[in-house]
Amino acid sequence: MLNPDAKLSEKVLTDGVETAPTRDGFGHGSVEAGKADANVVVLCADLSESTRAEWFEKEFPERFIEVGVAEQNMAALGAGFAAAGKVPFIASYAAFNPGRNYEHIRTTIALNESNVKVCGMHAGVSVGPDGATHQMLEDIGLMRMLPNMIVIAPGDAEEARKAVVAAAKHGGPIYLRFGRSATPVFTTPDTPFSIGKALTLWDSENPQVAILSTGSLSYEALRAAKALADEGLETVVLHVPTVKPLDEAAVLAAAGRAGRVVTVEEHQAAGGFGGAIAEFLSARHPVPLTRVGVQDRFGQSGDPDELVAHYGLDAAHIAEAARALVHNA
Repeated sequence: MLNPDAKLSEKVLTDGVETAPTRDGFGHGSVEAGKADANVVVLCADLSESTRAEWFEKEFPERFIEVGVAEQNMAALGAGFAAAGKVPFIASYAAFNPGRNYEHIRTTIALNESNVKVCGMHAGVSVGPDGATHQMLEDIGLMRMLPNMIVIAPGDAEEARKAVVAAAKHGGPIYLRFGRSATPVFTTPDTPFSIGKALTLWDSENPQVAILSTGSLSYEALRAAKALADEGLETVVLHVPTVKPLDEAAVLAAAGRAGRVVTVEEHQAAGGFGGAIAEFLSARHPVPLTRVGVQDRFGQSGDPDELVAHYGLDAAHIAEAARALVHNA
């Protein structure tokens, strides 16, 4: 059943659910953070409309810096602003930030523990018609390998807003991952969010499999859990917005109760969220595990929902992975 502690309502599993891109959460959250702290600044690499950085620009034009198509310079500038006591958010498509400026993020931000918030927009195949070059599927892996870097993939626009506000208050480098397409808003303003904490969305009394998900696909994990419940297969769904550091206690509890784990992410199955869970559980509590993600492929142009289904990331494929694990493991 839906976990009442998550303050969710049944409407999240109906066709009439509200939708919004998680990048909207960045726009709203950056303005909120800017109002709370005059040191917050936003830098953008010629994509202020697409990243929603323009919302901050309209409120605080004197604290917005347009660097142009110069993502490497943007990372270095961000580190400089942080050294001067500012709280910089650097924003571009994830294919370019961290895709194009990875070495600059590594050396000027992560190595120096600079208080820079790296914002990668348009991540995942749900970018849609922009195609493989813009469908960043490797960013979680790149960023979680960096020492000192926190990695957050918000589940919906509301959680994204909270993550941005929390990031502004947290000292040190953070990577925030956002999507382009409108996805279901399955949390509320009252749903708790803390960096490093997971959230149980669905909880059965005797779960046979734990579905651990990150990003907007947590809604698909919820849909899968409902479908499985309708056929008598009990699950627990743990939404894990902070990929690094993991909420180890919550992951251990879910894996321990269910004895089987399915991970879900809109990212390469290798090296990302599923890899982080596999690495952790293999050392602390080995269980049969299946990773639902993009299987060593690039993206392609198409409708966002069709691409999510094509790459096996939707509720139907998540449910099938859970069934197979229960029946075969």
